[in-house]
Amino acid sequence: MGWRYTGFRARYELVKRLGLLKSRFPAAPAIKHYLSLADWKRQEVKFFFSSKESLQFTCTPEPALKLSFDNLKEGKLLLFNSILTDLGVNYDWVTNPDSGYRYDVQKHWTEIADYSKEAGDIKFVWEKSRFSYLYDIIRYDYHFKADCSEIVFRDIISWIKSNPVNCGPNYRCSQEMSLRVLNWTFALHYYKNSPALTEEVFGHIQHAIYWHMDHVYKNIDFSRIAVRNNHAITETLTLYIAGILYPTLPGAADWKRKGKQWFEEEITYQVYEDGTYLQFSMNYHRIVVQLLTWAITLSEKNGEKFSDVVYERARKSVVFLRTCLVEENGWLPNYGANDGALFFKLSHSHYRDYRAQLQALAVVLGMNLGYDDISEDVEWYGLSGKKKEVWMPGNGCFAFAKGGYYVIREVETLTFIKCGGYKDRPSHADNLHLDIWYKGENILPDAGSYKYNTDDATMRYFTGTAAHNTIMLDDKDQMLKGGRFIWYYWSGLLQADISESGDDYVFEGAVGVYSYMKNGIAHKRRVVKKKNVPVWEIRDEMKGKPSAMTMRQLWHLPMKSNCLVNINSTDGNGAILMQQLAEGWNSSLYGQKEKVKELYFSSQGDKIITTIKVTD
Repeated sequence: MGWRYTGFRARYELVKRLGLLKSRFPAAPAIKHYLSLADWKRQEVKFFFSSKESLQFTCTPEPALKLSFDNLKEGKLLLFNSILTDLGVNYDWVTNPDSGYRYDVQKHWTEIADYSKEAGDIKFVWEKSRFSYLYDIIRYDYHFKADCSEIVFRDIISWIKSNPVNCGPNYRCSQEMSLRVLNWTFALHYYKNSPALTEEVFGHIQHAIYWHMDHVYKNIDFSRIAVRNNHAITETLTLYIAGILYPTLPGAADWKRKGKQWFEEEITYQVYEDGTYLQFSMNYHRIVVQLLTWAITLSEKNGEKFSDVVYERARKSVVFLRTCLVEENGWLPNYGANDGALFFKLSHSHYRDYRAQLQALAVVLGMNLGYDDISEDVEWYGLSGKKKEVWMPGNGCFAFAKGGYYVIREVETLTFIKCGGYKDRPSHADNLHLDIWYKGENILPDAGSYKYNTDDATMRYFTGTAAHNTIMLDDKDQMLKGGRFIWYYWSGLLQADISESGDDYVFEGAVGVYSYMKNGIAHKRRVVKKKNVPVWEIRDEMKGKPSAMTMRQLWHLPMKSNCLVNINSTDGNGAILMQQLAEGWNSSLYGQKEKVKELYFSSQGDKIITTIKVTD
C-alpha cells in the first residue's frame, strides 16, 4: 500500500490516541444560525428541480411503492436493499438491530470502534442514518399525491436531536455524513414550499449540515490517503456540491474549490482508462456512476464544468458496465464486494437491476442505452429533454484489460471472465473466475459477499477463492489473507487475450498465484465458447504446482434454475474425473446467505479439461 499510506496511518492513529482529534472536531457545539430559510430560498443556485411543484412527469402509483411506504410508516426498513427489519416507529438511531447493541451518543466519534464482537457490524446502524430511504417517501409523495413533508422533517429533526455533533457512531464515517447531507438536500429542495419546512426546522438542518461538512473537510485526508475508494469520491463531491448549494456557510468557498479539485483527482485515479474501477466491484462502480450523475448534472446547471477526464471516465464507465449487463433483466455478475448500497433510489426496479442508474448517467453524457421505458431517474434529475445518441454493445468479445475483465456477449448467453494483475488493493481472491449467464439466469454465479463484519471463516469463504468458479490448490486461497479487507502476495497477470474465430470465441489467460507458498506457480485458463450454442470448453493448467497438493476446479451451481447444466471433466491424460459435491453458500444480497451445492473436480496432476453444456 506504500509508504504514504503507512506513514499517514501511523500519524493518524497517534494523533487519535493522544486525543488531539477531539480538539479539531468539537463535540455538541451550540446551535448557530449560519443561514436563514428566507436567504436559502433566495439563493441563485440550481438543483435538479426547483421544488415539488415544478415536477411534471407522469405519476405511476405502483403497489410496490405503496408497500414500501407503508412499511416505513410502521418502522420497517429494507436494510441493504435486502433485509426487511422492524426498527420500530420510535427508533433511536444508534441501536444495532442485528446485535441489539446500543451505542453511547455521548462518546466522541474517535472513541467509537467500527467493529467489535459485542457491537457487531456498525453498518446496521449507519443504514437508516444514511437517509436513502427518503426517496421511497418522496416518490410516494409525488406518485400518490400525498404530502409527506411532516414525516420527512420529523425524521431529520429526530436524528439531529438524537446525535450530538461529532458524537456517537453516526459521526464515525465521513462518507455516511456526506450521504446524509446529499439526501437531506434532496428533501429540502423537494419540500421547499412546504409549510412543514419552518424557520426552526431549517435552523436545525443548516446547523447540522455545516458541522457535517466541517467534519468531512477536516478529515478528508483519511479517505484520500488511508481509504481511497468510493468514500473519497463521495466526500470530495459532497464538499463541492455543498459549496455550490450553500455558498454562504462558513468555509463553503474552500469546500467548493478544493472539493472540485479533489473529485477530479479521485475520478482520474480511481476509474481506469478503460472505464473499469479500482475496487473491482460492480456495486461500488454503480455508486460512482450515481455520484458522477449528481456531479455533472449539478455542475452544468450551475454554469460549471469538470476537467475532460471526468467526462471521459464517466462515458467509459457506462460502456464497461453496459457491456457486462444481462439483457433479460439488467443484472450484472455479482462480482466483487457488494454491501447492498444504492444511495439514490429514484425508481422501483430491483436492487440488482442497473439499467435505471446507467441510463441516467448515459443521458447526462448525451447517450441513450435503449432504455426509454426506464426513465424515472432521468426525470428526477431533470434530464428528459436532453438530446441523446443511442449506444448499445453488439455481440462479440470485449476486453477491458486495465481492470482485467473479458466478456463474450451473445443473444442468449453472457460469459464474464476475471483475469488481471493489481496496482490497487484486490477485493476478493478470484482471479480467472468464470461467470456464465444463459437466458437471464446466472447458471454459474459468483457467491457474493454476505457481510463485511462476521466470523473469520465466513469472511474468508466469501472473499476467498472458494466462493468463485476457478482453481484452488487444496483449500488454499490464491493470495494470503490478512486482517479484514487485506490480502497479501497479490496475484499477478502473466497473459490475457480474447479473440474470435469462425466458430468460437477464445479466451486465454494466465496469472501468478500462491506466491506465499512457492514462487513460480501459475494458473493458466483457456475458455472456448462455441458460437450461438450454450457450450463452453475450459482447459485449466496449474504450472509449478507442488506435487503433493490437489488441484480442485470449483463450480458454484445456481440455487434455482429452469435449465440443466451438464459439466464433465478429464485430467491431462484423458482420464474421466468424478463429480464431487459439497455444501457452499450464495449471497445474492448483502446480509443474506443460502446454502447451495458446489460441484468440483479434483486431480493430483496439473491439468483439468472441462466441457459445460446447458439444455432447456
